[in-house]
Amino acid sequence: MRKTVTVGLLKSFVYAGGLVAVALAPQMGQADNISDAMIGAYQTSGLLEQNRALLRVQDENVAIAVAQLRPVVNWTLSAAQSYSRTNTGTVISQASNDALSTGLRLDWLLFDGGASRLNQMAAQETVLATRQSLLNIEQQVLFSAVQAYVNVLLQQDTVSLRGNNLRLLQEELKAAQDRFDVGEVTRTDVALAQSRVAAAQASLIESRGDLLTAQAVYIEVVGHAPGGLAGQPSLPQRASSLQSAQSVAVRNHPSLLAQQHAVKAADLTSQSVAKSLGPSVSFSASASYSDPWGSAGGSDTSSTSVTLSQPIYAGGALAAGRRSSVALLDAQKGVLISVQRSVAQIVSQAYVILETSRASLVASNERVRAAQVAFDGIREEATLGARTTLDVLQSEQELLDAQTTRVQARANQVIAAFGLLSSQGLLTAEHLGLAVEIYDPILYYNLVKDAPAYVSQRSKDLDRVMKALGKN
Repeated sequence: MRKTVTVGLLKSFVYAGGLVAVALAPQMGQADNISDAMIGAYQTSGLLEQNRALLRVQDENVAIAVAQLRPVVNWTLSAAQSYSRTNTGTVISQASNDALSTGLRLDWLLFDGGASRLNQMAAQETVLATRQSLLNIEQQVLFSAVQAYVNVLLQQDTVSLRGNNLRLLQEELKAAQDRFDVGEVTRTDVALAQSRVAAAQASLIESRGDLLTAQAVYIEVVGHAPGGLAGQPSLPQRASSLQSAQSVAVRNHPSLLAQQHAVKAADLTSQSVAKSLGPSVSFSASASYSDPWGSAGGSDTSSTSVTLSQPIYAGGALAAGRRSSVALLDAQKGVLISVQRSVAQIVSQAYVILETSRASLVASNERVRAAQVAFDGIREEATLGARTTLDVLQSEQELLDAQTTRVQARANQVIAAFGLLSSQGLLTAEHLGLAVEIYDPILYYNLVKDAPAYVSQRSKDLDRVMKALGKN
């Protein structure tokens, strides 16, 4: 389902169907929807760029580990000049010796009991762990975009509600003033209405400030101003049960998968430390040529050697290093237990929050309906003299509170739905089917995993990729 782009490092992933993609599909054209917000965050996030670069660092560590099993060749060129003067009291002699020499040396670790190979495998596991950590960062970035989008909608709705409330209260103030003018109510009723109007004006100003703050956060997260928003998004498909959600999380949550790879890396490192206490065999070869200046000829030398070595005693440092590696492995296993429990708790919490937010929205809808009926009735009764101005104002406040609670409940439900996806490890650009070029970490790894030399064709391909990324 992916298509490699020109530079080869990014892939395009588009779902042809699926419930999640349908729920998040951008509306034709106009205002930004929640998918557009997540796309903007994915494409412009500095945090994602930072962690992609850190992943490439780990890829290079694999190349460094591979290089430990290869010969190291060094070339030298030197020019030397020496001068001596001897005074014996009767004879003064002088001599100079100038020479140009060049040499080539090869060193190669032939055998170390498998320690270097284990280090390479540990580096590969660290790469896999870092990839999962990158996915976790991606989830955080996309969830921040969801929160930013929903919060802008919430503040827009709040501004609209409080603006409508202010207009209604201004109408009530006018009605109270008219009734006061004909002697139906007292100055107290007018003052009550004036107080509520002033409070509504202050609340509206505060809400507009909150909206500006939400828009600023949106710009920070998404990378551009919200402009017009498409309204409340459709909810993604949720797990059918808590057990189902937890089962998905065990298989997919990047924090859990990352820690599993971290345990494997620590285990391999511990084995490598143990192997390093054994014997190792290395091979060396060298050749050199020296040409004294001013002399008719030169000299050349060459040598080869095979060396067997093994550490015997290092003041206790060797045993301490071994014990330390075992302790680090135990620590990583302990972290894995904590992460497993944390993921299970996060999924349970996210599932419960979604269920309660859905129930809260249902109750809020009923509250708004009842408050609207009560307000309409009390307002009508007030025109007949059966209700006081205070009754009308209190019913208006109850209606506003109910509407505000419903708006908040609606926002909470959307955030909870995407929060449940995140807790399962499913809030990724690939799973959601976002219309973006998906970053593919595998290709860069494939380019560097065999430690290409600068002169290799693979190295040239790598240079092109790096230039395309703007790194050179």
